[in-house]
Amino acid sequence: MLSLIVLGVLLSIPSAIPVSIAANNLWVIIAALLVFTMTISVGLLEIGELGEKYSNSLVKTVLITLIAMVVMALVGFNTAFAPTIGGIIGNPFYLPGLALGSFSNSTSLLGSVWWSMTPTYFNTGLTTGTYFLFEAAFAAVTMALVAVVALKKMKLSALIAFATVYFILIWNLPAAWIWNPTGWLFKMGMSDFAGGLIVHAAAGTAGLALVCRIWVEERRRGLKRSPPVQININSGWLTLAILLLWVGWFGFNPGSVLAFNSEATVVVLTTFLAASSAALSTMFFKYLRVKNDHEIMCATNGILMGLIVITPLAGFVSPGSAIVLGLLSGPVFVYSERYLEKAKWFTDPIGLFPGHLVGGIFGVLMIAFFAQSSFASASGNTALPNGLLFGGGMSAVGQLGIEIFGIMVVMITVFLLSYATISAISRVAHGILTDYG
Repeated sequence: MLSLIVLGVLLSIPSAIPVSIAANNLWVIIAALLVFTMTISVGLLEIGELGEKYSNSLVKTVLITLIAMVVMALVGFNTAFAPTIGGIIGNPFYLPGLALGSFSNSTSLLGSVWWSMTPTYFNTGLTTGTYFLFEAAFAAVTMALVAVVALKKMKLSALIAFATVYFILIWNLPAAWIWNPTGWLFKMGMSDFAGGLIVHAAAGTAGLALVCRIWVEERRRGLKRSPPVQININSGWLTLAILLLWVGWFGFNPGSVLAFNSEATVVVLTTFLAASSAALSTMFFKYLRVKNDHEIMCATNGILMGLIVITPLAGFVSPGSAIVLGLLSGPVFVYSERYLEKAKWFTDPIGLFPGHLVGGIFGVLMIAFFAQSSFASASGNTALPNGLLFGGGMSAVGQLGIEIFGIMVVMITVFLLSYATISAISRVAHGILTDYG
């Protein structure tokens, strides 16, 4: 099947395009397909951790994938990645326009290089169609992460309505600010290689807005604590889920180089080394805390934490730094989880907050400590200075300030937009809770 996809992609690329550009497009399309598997794999992860009776997780993640593709094609891709209006939001009417050019045989979709992939900017030669597919996959998996806190709590119709707004505005603003070369945080010098903030921490922040609204409605029903969603480990499904997510991350991080070159291979290594060392570290520190937790759940959480932490740094660091970052990820997860599990006003059985929110923020902050300009330049980030641990000095201190500022701005914006959106949906739908809540 994959060979047919590869053949189709090769045949669709105009013969006049240089071989290197054709390879970049082929590689990023394959990476996008890998990222798309991650969205459905989040549903498998929920089943693996909560039991097979939660099979509606798969319906939820399939719907998120479908909505992401359609809404991103209609307008979301442009609001994130078209040339921005004042550095804030992409122009929704930029070519090929709404619905990827609607019914026209648009050359800007079929063969033209997307504006930010030209030599003026990232210079990887990706066509509009290629880049759209890649970023739509990212948007989909981000919303799947947000939705893990909604399982058995929120009406599916409310979640779908929220996802629609999410793919038009909530996810798109941080992407336009940081990944778009005309975005205001990008111009300030903010870096986030593959989405420690834009994907993971932003998903955690949006999820926090959802659980805040859920708690408001649960209190109205007279509840003193949020009803817990019980963990019921299914080792087979959990192992399959983490395997698919880990393989999907092969597209998530290396694909973010946006080119088929030697740096993409380095990112493969940093991604896998961070995940492996983080799993070992998490199992060790969890054992120190509870003495008997060496099961697949602990290993899974460790792998995910390592993948999350390395995501914003994967194209900026060496393999050695990736191992160190993975080792640091273990205690960060274990003690964040210990603190957050004491909360009585929300349920987070899949670990959105200690993993994606805390891990995403931690990874972005570590850019200012572990980045090496030689690796960053190879991945297309020529302005990023060396980190503090590699002689960056005051430039690294300045980078740390930029990263902290970017984190604060994005989290405040995402939380306010998410809470306002879910509150409006609640008013229209007469509440977002299922009968369980």
